[in-house]
Amino acid sequence: MRIVVIGGTGHIGTFLIPRLVLAGHDVICVSRQERKPYLAHPAWKSVTMVAIDRDKAEEINMFGTQIRNLSPNVVIDLICFTLESARSLVEALEGHIQHFIHCGTIWVHGHSEVVPTDETQFRKPICDYGTQKAAIENYLLMLARKTGFPATVLHPGHIVGPGWFPVNPIGTVNPEPFKLLAEGKELVLPNLGMETLHHVHADDVAAAFCNALNNWNNAVGESFHIVSPQALTLRGYANAVASWFGKRANLSFLPWEEWKHTVSESEAEETWDHIAHSPNCNIEKARRLLNYNPHYSSLKAIEESVKHFITY
Repeated sequence: MRIVVIGGTGHIGTFLIPRLVLAGHDVICVSRQERKPYLAHPAWKSVTMVAIDRDKAEEINMFGTQIRNLSPNVVIDLICFTLESARSLVEALEGHIQHFIHCGTIWVHGHSEVVPTDETQFRKPICDYGTQKAAIENYLLMLARKTGFPATVLHPGHIVGPGWFPVNPIGTVNPEPFKLLAEGKELVLPNLGMETLHHVHADDVAAAFCNALNNWNNAVGESFHIVSPQALTLRGYANAVASWFGKRANLSFLPWEEWKHTVSESEAEETWDHIAHSPNCNIEKARRLLNYNPHYSSLKAIEESVKHFITY
């Protein structure tokens, strides 16, 4: 099939595009061409690279037409963040493609309430990112049911892989907590450290997109959680990281209202976003309908990423 991947040089695309090429597909990568994939792979030599600035193209209502003119059978959209953006693309593609796969987020759920969270739970997003993604999901799935538009939505967790730092045990992407744990120094966690994070390796996400392609009948009109088999508590995460360096985690705890003053305002906001959500998602639907079987646990995925930067 002829597959257009929008935003294909990022975290997911680094692993997805080589998988698609090796599966025999004709792959077109659409991006601004401002960066290379995180990892080199010989499959990229077979990829058609198309430079489009989505924001600028959408300003003149041309992005959807530009994608349609590439004559795809399948469009995979990895970088759509607003309902308006999704709608303009879909309206240009409707009636012209066999499958449309949108990358969502588990943050459509907002605060975790009944855990593990499954896909049937009512959407109560608590941030603009989650709100926009929930609106896109609702639009695409309603369109699939009303008109037959072949949409699928995949909701990854905190994506991790070699080449970028993972969300750390305090819910930021600062490498400092890893350094403190490696050196056996004190790491202060918010509250009791029982809030959760739910990571997923970028290659497992890539595999899920391929599985959605290969299970079209089960995938169209549906959304799926794409995460590791189990979430991590902040406390458990920190203990595991320390053990990689032969240390015992030296942890202390502060109530949130005190803890937030121990870091910068931007870091406090980032931490709050993660612990307020405290995601813990179920993947049984993806296992059953897409044959999604993640290779990486949360800790295995995180360790691979950390090893990319730190030798121990």
